[in-house]
Amino acid sequence: MDMKRIGVLEGDYIGPEIMKEALRVLRAAGEHTQLAFDIVPLEAGGQAYDKYGCHLPASTLRLAETCDALLKGPFGGPPEALASPKWSGVEQEAILPLRQHFGLYTNLRETKVFDSLLDLSPVKGHVVKGVDLLIVRELISGIYFGEKQARVVEGERVYSDVEAYAESEIRRIAIRAFEYAKSRRNKVTLVAKSNVLKSSVLWREVVAETAASYSEVDLDYMHVDNAAMQLIINPRQFDVILTSNLFGDILSDEASVLSGSIGLFPSASLGDGPFGLYEPIHGSAPGIAGRQIANPISAILCAALMLRYTFGEEALAVRIEHAVRRTLELGYRTRDLFREGADDPAKLLGTAQMGEAIAGALQERLP
Repeated sequence: MDMKRIGVLEGDYIGPEIMKEALRVLRAAGEHTQLAFDIVPLEAGGQAYDKYGCHLPASTLRLAETCDALLKGPFGGPPEALASPKWSGVEQEAILPLRQHFGLYTNLRETKVFDSLLDLSPVKGHVVKGVDLLIVRELISGIYFGEKQARVVEGERVYSDVEAYAESEIRRIAIRAFEYAKSRRNKVTLVAKSNVLKSSVLWREVVAETAASYSEVDLDYMHVDNAAMQLIINPRQFDVILTSNLFGDILSDEASVLSGSIGLFPSASLGDGPFGLYEPIHGSAPGIAGRQIANPISAILCAALMLRYTFGEEALAVRIEHAVRRTLELGYRTRDLFREGADDPAKLLGTAQMGEAIAGALQERLP
């Protein structure tokens, strides 16, 4: 039996509800295989703050270091409490340090539009049909990790954040993007802002140098403002989008709405080795926590990405993805996917029910 040790950070509010379903489907996928999963609970986020007075205890990091991969739920609190000590520092004190501690410089966010959900997209169906793009975002450098200053100059406050990249940081993420493109449609689009930002000039130079080793992959370039527009008017033109930390953060959220719900998409954060951190791209949704109406699909697909990228279990990852697709094709919906008057009310499912349906679909003979 091949035992995989998985650290689970449940997250805040809807986090525990959706992570429970991710683990349900993961265990179902592992049945009748040689895989077994040792689940290690880890404390972080608001949950940890209540107990330890910080968002990422040293004990959590030590335990995480013993794991093969991390599954993480969303962190964060309600809008009215974001200025409180419990919630104001959760991003800077938990999420960013986790990524940096493990050297997870590559963030992957796929956007695929399900045919069965075309009518949910705010963009016309003929525009988004067939969209399948991958955003490769640099994750542990750039403006989020640059020098920050808060000064008073001539009687007024002046705050600044520095965007800085070393060519080695760009080259390693560029190599990743070109390698992923080789297994897809052989196209990389670099998104930056080289007409005004010096750091973006370096991105263009280094990525062009890297492209010379990948003659089979086409490289093109877009300024970030144009890319944001093109994602809406012609998203099918994209295969792999390579970009910086800040631009990737914004564009990946924009791309996610092409499907009609942010609750459908996972992300993977990877370094040089197989270790990875897998998390939904949506927030903790305090307004619906505890009501069993959250969509668990993004968390379930995180488990699929973990099987693919950390454990090399491509067949099992595909089984989970097919089970999700099949469940949606059969008309099952969570509240965020449900259209009044168009979808069958008998197939409106709660969080646990959707997890059960997808786990059940794994037992089918899938293509």
